[in-house]
Amino acid sequence: MNKKVVRLRRARKTRAKIAELKAVRLTVFRSNSHIYAQIIDGDGSRVLAAASTVEKDVRSQVSTGGNKQAAELVGKLIAERAKAAGVEAVAFDRAGFLYHGRVKALAEAAREGGLKF
Repeated sequence: MNKKVVRLRRARKTRAKIAELKAVRLTVFRSNSHIYAQIIDGDGSRVLAAASTVEKDVRSQVSTGGNKQAAELVGKLIAERAKAAGVEAVAFDRAGFLYHGRVKALAEAAREGGLKF
């Protein structure tokens, strides 16, 4: 097994529980260069809000998309966009990534921005 398969296996349990609860979820994906966040509705069919370091306005504010500072900026931005979409409470789906470093920075910034999870 490679790292990706193991990560996706870890993610499957979390996603199954969130799907069972029919909760709106905040999904995070990180690559070496960027970090992405999406708010997905309870049945998993629509993306309600999205933010990433690929966006032009975010790239102008950070030097690189693969650090904690960029993750914090994306966390604040996703919280702001979720509020605009009418979402206040979410379930955090870390997609099998460990709750550490950039994933943790994004989550804490989203909490500071007003999302509850």
